[in-house]
Amino acid sequence: MLCMSNQAYLSIWCKDFPEELILERFEKFLSTVPFSAKKPGFNYLEIRAVDWTESPVYEQDLRSVPLDTASIIELCKPYVHNDCSISVRSQWDLWVYEGDPARWQSEPQALELLCYGEDFDEGIWRDDGHLEVNFGFEHLFTGHAGLLGIRQIARPKAESPEEERFLEAMARPENLHNYYEKTRENIKKLFDWVRRVEKALPVEKLRLWSEGEENFEARLEEILAVR
Repeated sequence: MLCMSNQAYLSIWCKDFPEELILERFEKFLSTVPFSAKKPGFNYLEIRAVDWTESPVYEQDLRSVPLDTASIIELCKPYVHNDCSISVRSQWDLWVYEGDPARWQSEPQALELLCYGEDFDEGIWRDDGHLEVNFGFEHLFTGHAGLLGIRQIARPKAESPEEERFLEAMARPENLHNYYEKTRENIKKLFDWVRRVEKALPVEKLRLWSEGEENFEARLEEILAVR
């Protein structure tokens, strides 16, 4: 409905990540994924070696036959070393406000899950984590145009007829209330997933972050706190 491209992420650093445990750690990580009820399974796998400039050593579009965690790990076994990265894609269900007329719908949203060996791309794991989740659009958790939360955020002028209709709709208290509630449900689902990751892996450090927020995690907590 609206043009918003900022993405939200989770970076995970494990206490240790030796080559012989990469697939074990990755398998436990994938086992936490809350698949979409409508589109379960992993629908894409890509493995690279050395760095991002190299062509994939293995790539498979799995949309016609989505795979479970065990099957993904089996495909990875011949290729995984300390200098590799693994990327898989999936979908999970989040509340979105869309359609004509626009309404709240729980719909599959894209996910990407990544794994970095410690020698891949000159140690990219130091900045991005051994494991990483791209949760998808940031606004699904933070809202649009500064409408949600306690802070007074400058609200931009509508840049399109769609955006203008959205802001007009959210000017009605009942619509804004629903916007809060559905966004909170998305946030709670994200936090529940993070807790599952913490239980499944020997986590040393986690970082929730996004491209548009200075402190993404604090922003989410703020929206949860508003009543």
